[in-house]
Amino acid sequence: MTNTPLFKVLAVVALALCCSVSAAEDTRPNIVVIMADDMGYADLGAHGCTDIFTPGLDRLAQEGVVCTSGYVTHPFCGPSRAGFITGRYQARFGHEVNPAFDPANPNLGLSVDQTTFVKRLQDAGYHTGGVGKWHLGAAAPFHPLNRGFDYFYGFLGGGHDYFEINLTLPVYESYKAGLIRNEKPATFDGYLTDALSHDAVAFVERSAGKDEPFFLFVAYNAPHQPLQAPEEDIERHSHIEDPRRRTYAAMVHAMDRGIGQILDALEAQGVRDDTMVVFLSDNGGPEPRPDRAGGKGNGSDNKPLRAGKGSMYEGGSRVPFLVSWPARLPAGVHYDRPVIAIDIARTAVELAGADAGDELEGRNIVPFLTREREGDPHDVLFWRGHNGSRFALRSGDLKLVKPSWESDKVALFDLSADLGEKTDLASSRPDELQRLLDLWHAWNADNQRNDMLGTLPYHKRLGELYDSELMAE
Repeated sequence: MTNTPLFKVLAVVALALCCSVSAAEDTRPNIVVIMADDMGYADLGAHGCTDIFTPGLDRLAQEGVVCTSGYVTHPFCGPSRAGFITGRYQARFGHEVNPAFDPANPNLGLSVDQTTFVKRLQDAGYHTGGVGKWHLGAAAPFHPLNRGFDYFYGFLGGGHDYFEINLTLPVYESYKAGLIRNEKPATFDGYLTDALSHDAVAFVERSAGKDEPFFLFVAYNAPHQPLQAPEEDIERHSHIEDPRRRTYAAMVHAMDRGIGQILDALEAQGVRDDTMVVFLSDNGGPEPRPDRAGGKGNGSDNKPLRAGKGSMYEGGSRVPFLVSWPARLPAGVHYDRPVIAIDIARTAVELAGADAGDELEGRNIVPFLTREREGDPHDVLFWRGHNGSRFALRSGDLKLVKPSWESDKVALFDLSADLGEKTDLASSRPDELQRLLDLWHAWNADNQRNDMLGTLPYHKRLGELYDSELMAE
């Protein structure tokens, strides 16, 4: 090669480097995150459920890791999703309520100052898609296509009727409004959960053949109310006596059917081994609330956890949490150390070779799930509601809970011996209590106040405004 001109040598080297980079990019996994809405901790086979048919979730659990101490960052929908999609505790940017559905209000949604991890994946060359529920703002600045998604099909509000679109009704929270596909109006046929599943499958089929890897967020609104399901799915669960749980079970089963279809599509496209699939719920199942009109719950089961959706106890934020990646993760194992939804962001971004920066507060959990790294992924996890007037944190197996803004009472539990949070240790372990309180105050000092009106206060204020305008006329 001594007589080869230098420019030819440099060209060969450059070509080799280019091929090396391409090969490295080709090894990046596809990533699919599937999120249920208001699903109970106990309501899948991997957690011992026997009365609901969940073969899709059971298959996912058998192919991967069941994270039995999997959490979200908030015990109800909107804030939980804000934390998940930014990879940050949502209290850092003051997002602690469900934004009302108002396409005309550019102040009701996920702050545009926050970068979603989906945008980070998009910038790293991933083809990104979202299907289903958004609930992070309905005005143009918050639209999924402006937050890192190349494609979106679903609805922007917090829920939807499962059978009907009716454009003649008042919009309010948009439960019977039309859907959207990217920036255009869309509809669905049949049962909404099935329609979302079919669209997710179509995205996989379109994306698997592309040169770049893909990311897909499938955000089911099932089994969030209204309790509606196809008759054949309800009939399949006729062994359940309680009619609410029977319909709830049918809704979970319909979602589970779609999960199986997505896994089948990944298999058919030859990309299953190279795709990390994560399943979780956005919060715990709603428990019956005798003190609230209509507060009958949705038929879910959070056993053996205490309380449910909206609560600072375990039932509010500990959720079904499954992670499967056949090429990298072990199959059919349980991992019992705490992981949390914001971990998904950092894990995805690091796997994509993108810049996670200092903003992402989660951990890459893959080395922990493979047991390449020992110890807990987190020293402490935090939950905050109502601007810190109620809160919780977990450090090791100790859980500190201030459950209500109406009382100063703080409780301490040892989850290793008391998963149901029945025995308060605050008076018998004062040193530990103080240590956790100090951790809480130090963490909370960096948080922002939530000034966004939640759904009910916003509509009340809007109604008062309209009434005053009518009176003025």
